[in-house]
Amino acid sequence: MKLKLYVDHVSQPSRAVLIFCRVNGIDFEEVKVDISKRQHLSPEFAEINPMKKLPAIVDGRFKLFESHAILQYLACAFPGVADHWYPADLFKKAKINSVLDWHHTNLRRGAAPLVLHGALAPALGRPLNPKAAAEAEIILSASLAKIESFWLKGNGRFLVGSSQPSIADLSLVCEIMQLELLDDEVRTRILGPHKKVIKWIDDTRNATQPHFDEMHAILFKVKKKLLKMCSDGGSDQTESSRKSALPSKM
Repeated sequence: MKLKLYVDHVSQPSRAVLIFCRVNGIDFEEVKVDISKRQHLSPEFAEINPMKKLPAIVDGRFKLFESHAILQYLACAFPGVADHWYPADLFKKAKINSVLDWHHTNLRRGAAPLVLHGALAPALGRPLNPKAAAEAEIILSASLAKIESFWLKGNGRFLVGSSQPSIADLSLVCEIMQLELLDDEVRTRILGPHKKVIKWIDDTRNATQPHFDEMHAILFKVKKKLLKMCSDGGSDQTESSRKSALPSKM
């Protein structure tokens, strides 16, 4: 049976899994689970992932959720996946695992709530939350600084000094790309001080083209809708109040 991916392109970990499969020629059936319609909370999807989050996969009779576990499984289960994505070498693999664990307790804790509370909430029928956005920004800024100073340390272009991308590069870059939903000035202000991070994002993007741009096209469509909601008064927030929802350094 063909591998099934349960995804929504708006979901940053979904995009990481999709790009990985496309880059490595893994044949799959894409099953869209529309987050905006709350399809991930349906009883039907709970049969696939009881945690009701994206992405999830079904490979024959085997079901799996959590994007990092999925990426690790795909890298090991499908022939033809280049070793650099998730090396057989135990020490290299352990370093990649350390980045992935760090991601969920640091970078994701900053980026995801910042975008939700500072930009995306009105599209989901929720109000912006300036306090939550400000708190998330502090975590995000610290995480970007740590990527710059530690995870990108060394001569390699990618994380943990590698000369080629791993599943960790793909996962973290897809997370940071969610910042495209923010106001351009805000996004530039956040990423601008981190030159190595910006170059690393470009290197990861170039290494996974054309699939990277194809999978991220949805972000620019969503951003246009968010801007239209502001200009049409579709939200209680004006554009100026939307920017004020991202205080502090932003």
